[in-house]
Amino acid sequence: MIRSTRRMKEASIQLPPVQCYAHGLPVYFLTGKNYLYQTLFCIRSLVKFTNEEFQFILVDDGSFDSTLVAQIQKQLPGCKIIMQDEVDKNLQQRLPRQQYPHLYQKRKVYPHLKKLTDIHTLTGAHWKLVLDSDMLFWDTPHEIMQWLKKSEQPIHMVDCVESYGYSKQLMEKLSGHPTPSLLNVGAIGLNSTEINWSALDNWVDILEEKEGSSYYLEQALTAMLIGDQKSTALDKDKYKVNPSPGDTEPPVLHHYVDLSKKYYYTQAWKETLR
Repeated sequence: MIRSTRRMKEASIQLPPVQCYAHGLPVYFLTGKNYLYQTLFCIRSLVKFTNEEFQFILVDDGSFDSTLVAQIQKQLPGCKIIMQDEVDKNLQQRLPRQQYPHLYQKRKVYPHLKKLTDIHTLTGAHWKLVLDSDMLFWDTPHEIMQWLKKSEQPIHMVDCVESYGYSKQLMEKLSGHPTPSLLNVGAIGLNSTEINWSALDNWVDILEEKEGSSYYLEQALTAMLIGDQKSTALDKDKYKVNPSPGDTEPPVLHHYVDLSKKYYYTQAWKETLR
C-alpha cells in the first residue's frame, strides 16, 4: 500500500489539466499537501463522466504553500483557492473566538471539523456541496448534478455501518429531534445560512464531556444538524461507502474508507486512467 500510494502521488502530477469556470457548478474540497493527489484524482474522475462546467473551490487545510498553489493553478486552471488567511478572516468575522470557544479548540486538534467551520463560513452561495478527496466517480452522478443546479434540501451519502461515535440517545437529546441513520459525509450538501453555530459549539462540548472524543465527530454533528428535515439520501449501492472489488452493482461513486483503502491505493485509481 505504501508503494502504491507513492505511485498514485506520482501519477497525480501527470494528470491532464481540468479547466474550471467562474460560473460553473461549485464543488468544495478541504485539502492540502497530504491530500491534493487524491483531490486531483477525484476531480478528474468526476469530469470524465459529465460535460458540465464546474468551479472547484479548494480550501486550505493549513498546509498550502507556494509550490502547492502553483501545482493547483497548473492542473486546475481557473479554480478558486481559499488560503488560510482568508479562512481565518472569515472565522473571525462569522465565529468570534470568545463566542465559540469549543469549536476553536476542537478545530486545532481535529481537522475534519474544518469541513464545517472553514467552508460554511465562506461567502458565496448558501448551499455548498463538499466532497471528500478519497473518492472516485465511475459514472455520471445525475442526482448530484441535479442538486447542484437546484438545491432545496441537504444531500448526503448513506454509510455501510452507522459511524457517529456517540449514542443516538445523547445526540437526539442535545439536538431536540431524531437523528438520521447511516449518514455519511463523503458527499455532503448543506445550507450554510441554516447552520446553528451556537448549537454546534454546545454540542461539541457536551458530546465530549459525556462520551469522549471521536474520529467521527464531524459526521455526528452533521447528522444532528440535518435531523429529521427532508433530505436527499444517495442510493447506497450506487454511491457506495467502503466498496470492494467484488461488488456487482454498477457504481456511480465510491468512498474508500476502512478496508477499501487497500483497493483504492492498489487498484481503483489505476482503473480510472484507462
